[in-house]
Amino acid sequence: MLEKLRKLNPDIEIFSIKDDEFKKYGNVLDIDTEEIVEACLKLTLPESGSGYEASVESLENLNISETLREKMFGGCEAQIGITHGHNTHMNGMEFHRSSEINVAATPLVLILGLQYEMDGTEYDSSRAKAFYLERGDAVEVYATSLHFCPCQLSDDGFSCVVVLPKDTNTLLEKPSDDKLLFKKNKWIICHDENESLIGRGVYPGMHGKNYEIKY
Repeated sequence: MLEKLRKLNPDIEIFSIKDDEFKKYGNVLDIDTEEIVEACLKLTLPESGSGYEASVESLENLNISETLREKMFGGCEAQIGITHGHNTHMNGMEFHRSSEINVAATPLVLILGLQYEMDGTEYDSSRAKAFYLERGDAVEVYATSLHFCPCQLSDDGFSCVVVLPKDTNTLLEKPSDDKLLFKKNKWIICHDENESLIGRGVYPGMHGKNYEIKY
């Protein structure tokens, strides 16, 4: 699959998470994820576009959830949710002041960058790299990494577990002077041609090609 993706997408570098290149962006977790993958696949995907639920009770009650919390935050409070649906484009970049665990319930591609590559509030998309995850792969995406919605590798869409500190991605209690702070523990920029996100108040700080992952 990886070689096929590289041939179909010559405009962006695509790596495996097992490649040394990934070590700048995150860490591969050696855990059995089949339980949570099966639970994810029972959840109904959005008919169009992508969706995100910060906390999903059916995932948080699984036996593996305590393992994920321990590996992520040493037992501190965490939320286990899901992002799933349909997406093939880069569209934007976000970051947190904490790592994030992703578990691929379907094969997918993560497009990642690094915070130090930003020029203030601006980001050149040509600096981004893409990483292929197989079903069941679990990774820690470092707090220093830029990331956004996974890209599907099937017409059926994608499904991905998201583990973050409790209350991340929930509504801010008051307005912020930081124009990139969009929700709690969520700083975000979008591509300057993404009218949908701009219309929601996301700052258009990403410039260059809005990469599309072809499969």
